[in-house]
Amino acid sequence: MALFASGCASHTTAETEVGVLVCTVGLGCATKGVQKEVYPPGSTNFFAPFIRDFYTFDTKTQNLRMSATVTDQGGADDLQFKTTDGSDVSMDVTVVWNVDPSQAPLLLETVGKSTDEVREKLIRPMARTHVRDVLNELDSESIYNADKRFQKAEEARTRLAATLAPYGILVSQVILHEHRFTPEYEKIIHDRKLAEQRAEQLKSESEAAQQEAIRDLEAARGKVAADIAAAQGELAQWKLAADGAYYQQQQNADAIVAERQAKAQAIAKRNEALRGAGGRAMVKLKIAEALADKHILMLPGGSGMGVNRLDVNKLVEWTFAQQEAAQ
Repeated sequence: MALFASGCASHTTAETEVGVLVCTVGLGCATKGVQKEVYPPGSTNFFAPFIRDFYTFDTKTQNLRMSATVTDQGGADDLQFKTTDGSDVSMDVTVVWNVDPSQAPLLLETVGKSTDEVREKLIRPMARTHVRDVLNELDSESIYNADKRFQKAEEARTRLAATLAPYGILVSQVILHEHRFTPEYEKIIHDRKLAEQRAEQLKSESEAAQQEAIRDLEAARGKVAADIAAAQGELAQWKLAADGAYYQQQQNADAIVAERQAKAQAIAKRNEALRGAGGRAMVKLKIAEALADKHILMLPGGSGMGVNRLDVNKLVEWTFAQQEAAQ
């Protein structure tokens, strides 16, 4: 046993690796062939040479790069597909995946002896097939639509994950990078994009001009409304002033009429009073006052030397008679 133990070989797993043991001879193993036990990361194990084989699988996140420039193959490895409208497109794709540690024995039995073999024999062909199938559903316009590309990337991840899950492969992401059409089609797309941009620019300029015209129209309407309001206000002021002047003149006229009517009534009353006995007495008094301090000459009349007397009463009656005749 000492001699046998001294001939054992040591096998170590790195911090991100798991190990799988293969018994080429069933002696000392539960079964011959791949063992179901998984040796954890960072462990060292001793096995007899020749009758025991030990394989490791890296379980850290892996990136399968399929690109026209930087690839795992060393040359152009970008994904080529055809759109629904017949355009040839090439696209750079990255698949993010890792090995399920518990399924390492299954990978060893069905796929390969290392992580690199699993990538080349299983991940790459499956990824190119499923991602290409999904991208073939896009048309040329959709290639430029970031939302649709993201949607198709997620659809490709779902399909690829479902296919690789039975092998113990976990697919966490499918990333679609730069895409390329043929040079002729690229020029057509470029020219059309320029035409669309020019059309959008013209549309924007037209809308801006229309908005400016609307603003000018609204400004003109506002100015007209302001002018009308100002004219109406001025008209109202003149109307109020005219109404005030009219009212004032009417009041003045009414006052003048009232005054004249009062004077006329007073004159009528006085005339009426003067027509009576009081009026005659007043006339006599005025005549007497008028004759006061006056020199009265008595002139002879008729024949002989008679003396005429001044009959004031007859003078008053004569005056009234003259006045009534004049009326």
